[in-house]
Amino acid sequence: MGLTIDKVVDKYVSKSKQREYLFLSFAAWIIVAYGVLLGAFTLGGVAKELGSENVFLQAFLRSSVFIGMLIGAFLSGVISDYFGRKFSMNFYLIFSTLFTFLGGFSHALGTFVTMRLLAGFGYGGLMPSVNTYLSETVSIRFRGRYLVFLESMWAVGSIIVGLVHITIGKHSWRWDYWLMGLGLLLLIEYLRVPESPRFAFLKGGKDFLNEVLKTEVKEDVEKIEKVKVPVAAILKPPYLRRTLMIWTVWFVLSVVYYGIFLWLPRIFASRGVVEHALWLTFLMMVFQLAGYLLAAYLIEKVGRVPSLSTFLFGTGAAALGFALINSTGMYITMAFLTSVFCLGAWGVVYAYTPELYPTSFRTTGNGTAGTITRIGGILAPYITVSFKNIVWSLVFFSILAILAGIVVITFGVETRGREIS
Repeated sequence: MGLTIDKVVDKYVSKSKQREYLFLSFAAWIIVAYGVLLGAFTLGGVAKELGSENVFLQAFLRSSVFIGMLIGAFLSGVISDYFGRKFSMNFYLIFSTLFTFLGGFSHALGTFVTMRLLAGFGYGGLMPSVNTYLSETVSIRFRGRYLVFLESMWAVGSIIVGLVHITIGKHSWRWDYWLMGLGLLLLIEYLRVPESPRFAFLKGGKDFLNEVLKTEVKEDVEKIEKVKVPVAAILKPPYLRRTLMIWTVWFVLSVVYYGIFLWLPRIFASRGVVEHALWLTFLMMVFQLAGYLLAAYLIEKVGRVPSLSTFLFGTGAAALGFALINSTGMYITMAFLTSVFCLGAWGVVYAYTPELYPTSFRTTGNGTAGTITRIGGILAPYITVSFKNIVWSLVFFSILAILAGIVVITFGVETRGREIS
């Protein structure tokens, strides 16, 4: 028997190259986080300037980006599995940066929504494409930790968008969007990266693999299973059970995260914390980083299933405290803990999902999970404002997180230290 493709990556892709791919992936993740969370800081100003004070229309403005993300995520599997990981990353990067930048020039609500939809298409496809690429180009020994480090860049992007808004963006929301134009510079580096070794071997055999690695793999390499209909494959045994489990987690996390974070200033205001609502929103973005760092430690220390379930239960408990505790100090503490646990769960799920599927339909597994997430993102802004008392939406989100934790414990498959086929 020859080497598995995991062992080929471990032997022939240097640690320095793997770190380079990680850092390039960081940049893409920051771009998506920045673009998506622009809504939390700017859409109040956008609605006021472009002509809408209706709360449900504001909810639509917040959800429009997720409609685009749903389409982008759904198509990412087809594009990436057919044209390659590299093509997919560059394709979606252009949409993410260009249409966010152009959104800053909008002078009509319809134009702005169109730009958000197109940018959302980019965000939705870029994340699973980058996630898959990194999972296929790093060693099994630290794949989980690298993928959590990647997801931690969501917190960095969140912090950057907050800093931009309270400095440059305070003069006009348009500057928040125009600064995304700098992201187009990332294309220079993304066009230089090689194709994923897994995809290269799957599509072109050992010759294409040698070309990508720029060396000759002397050992035989075990064949990778090819699947004609990837979407059907994730819905058949033995993958159906894990697919339904991970879809549940992605949906719940999306509803909880966006239902809370896109309405943070309003949630704080509903509890009488008006004067410092924007700064508290920014600090909750900062606390996300602690969740990711904790996830990076636990995912390799105790495993995927224990880590994910713990973070989900923690999210549920903290969100309940966020909703019901009256002491201002404890209320703010619970808000920050909600941020830590919720984003810790996100960190684990992004590392866990690609390990549940083989190479031939890994991006499809990632992309469909992303599609489920975007459905949650579309619904989340409406769920928050559908409650007569917005704080009770936090109780609802708490229940969802606890139920998702139970699902993970019951149906989760541990993948720590296992090769992915």
